[in-house]
Amino acid sequence: MKIGVPGEIKNHENRVGITPSGVFELVKRNHTVYVQKDAGFKSGFFDDDYSDVGAIILDTIEEVYEAATMIVKVKEPIEKEYELIKPHHLLFTFFHFASSRTLTEAMLRSGSVCIAYETVEEEDGSLPLLIPMSEVAGRMSIQEGAKCLEKPVKGRGILLGGVPGVPPGKVLVLGGGVVGVQAAKMAAGLGAIVTIMDIDMKQLRYISDIMPKNVTTELSSEYNIRKHIKHTDLIIGGVLIKGAKAPKLITKDMLKDMRPGTVMVDVAVDQGGCFETTKATTHENPTYIIDDVVHYCVANMPGAVPYTSTLALTNVTLPYIVKIADAGWKKACEQDKRLAKGLNIVNGAIVYKEIAETFNLDFKTLNDL
Repeated sequence: MKIGVPGEIKNHENRVGITPSGVFELVKRNHTVYVQKDAGFKSGFFDDDYSDVGAIILDTIEEVYEAATMIVKVKEPIEKEYELIKPHHLLFTFFHFASSRTLTEAMLRSGSVCIAYETVEEEDGSLPLLIPMSEVAGRMSIQEGAKCLEKPVKGRGILLGGVPGVPPGKVLVLGGGVVGVQAAKMAAGLGAIVTIMDIDMKQLRYISDIMPKNVTTELSSEYNIRKHIKHTDLIIGGVLIKGAKAPKLITKDMLKDMRPGTVMVDVAVDQGGCFETTKATTHENPTYIIDDVVHYCVANMPGAVPYTSTLALTNVTLPYIVKIADAGWKKACEQDKRLAKGLNIVNGAIVYKEIAETFNLDFKTLNDL
């Protein structure tokens, strides 16, 4: 198969879709890999690293799309790429369709096959290709949130860990999944007082068992959220509903109950965000303020630590890339039901129910095509 790895052109997206190690595995299996010039540079991987293991370096993104059948990326295509995507293309990347009708309709028009990292699903319901980026984003949410609490960013002027004689800051984590657990772990490590909320009591029991004493668990409800936000310094939104928009757990009217300089970090922004006041931001301009509350809503947080993120992502995506390259997407999906769950759009039809429901569009099964 001819596999293309274009450079990412989303604002401050520094990751790359595959490492030289991944290219080595594909070339070893007699696949042809085209990598755009300098695609891996910001992640710490150079053109010579790719060419030394058999990749063909192409100068432009247009050349990569033209040469390849399968496109391996990190983030969803942006408007500049739409016209490059043709019916013969298979795209394997993060899409988060539920957050963008424009993207969904563009991919439907393209006639391509879209397999989304974030909906590849294990039998137990876990999302193996989303987990490493959720781990990175969860940990980064505390790192960035702590920075936003500083006065120059209009935060409350709070040091999360406090100092002897001064109490530490308070952190509220919404969601007890991968993002929430990693965020709580980082915040606890800094010495903050942490409350983590979820609606799954089984998960809360697990979290309670593994976390240190400065982390407490509480059942998530509007009443409990409203109670906590009055005294919380940093709020982390880490709620995910597979393939669908995140629920709005913090509404605009709640902001008036927060203290000026409170910081909210919405890790769910790729899925529309779990704060009503969320709007996607970039690493270049990461924050905005509404009602004296600082919002950090960067849609590609792991892009700020591209070396770590690229290695972590390729660790989990490469086995699936190899399967698709070896067998073609149809056979690979027939053989691996986890991968089949990743099918979102196929040749102009939505085949993932939650996306169709989000935009009130037609849904088809693979048998209908």
